[in-house]
Amino acid sequence: MKTETDYRHDIVEIGKRIYVKGFVAANDGNFSIRISDNEVIITPTGMSKGYLTPDQLIKVNMSGERLEGYLKPSSELPFHLKVYEIRPDVKAVVHAHPPISTAFAVAGIPLNDMILPEAIISLGCVPLAEYGTPGTDELVKTVEDTIRGCDAILMANHGALTVGPDIYTAYYKMETMEHFAYIDWIARTLGQVNQLREEELRKLLELRKRFGTDKPIYSMCPVLSALQTDEKPPVRAISMSEQELTELIARVTASVLKEL
Repeated sequence: MKTETDYRHDIVEIGKRIYVKGFVAANDGNFSIRISDNEVIITPTGMSKGYLTPDQLIKVNMSGERLEGYLKPSSELPFHLKVYEIRPDVKAVVHAHPPISTAFAVAGIPLNDMILPEAIISLGCVPLAEYGTPGTDELVKTVEDTIRGCDAILMANHGALTVGPDIYTAYYKMETMEHFAYIDWIARTLGQVNQLREEELRKLLELRKRFGTDKPIYSMCPVLSALQTDEKPPVRAISMSEQELTELIARVTASVLKEL
């Protein structure tokens, strides 16, 4: 069984990985671990997550009251606590700004293309939460409305959020999401995104059950939710002129390049 010291070192390690990956810049991002029913360890505000030390982390209770630590906890602590409140299966939360995923969030495009088996098994769909001002109750509400049904979400004009039974799983979901977003973006730029067929999706849903990744219910994913209830999945019709498609690709590309 892990000790509190182990959990602190885990957060420090994840901070280094996310910083090296370019998923955060400067003082961006925040991560936390729920170490008991009423205790959460979270990263501090105003500090680079790539250079943290275990003693800089803050321990709070589920009411947000500081129990240990000399620094101020992340201003986005409230949405971490809300996630733990509504998702008792979640023991870790990772929030970052991976460039490609965040570009989709800026463009208002959820990651709902059913194109990669690995992403479908691990994530299902990645919905887009409405914009909420960072550090306010607005953000808590948008996260609350979306995270109930999935383990990864895009946050409009903000970034991305992943959760898991431990911080490494939550981090790997962030990696998977960004890799998925990168491939999806390139395919869109090439002008063709081939969706997996219904029978192929059903096989992947069976694998999700076998691997234990079929929970929670992905009610926000129009394809997976339809298959899980044996309804015919909706056909996504795209009506767009060549000029509109070119302009969309240009906007997404510009957003991505700005983040790199």
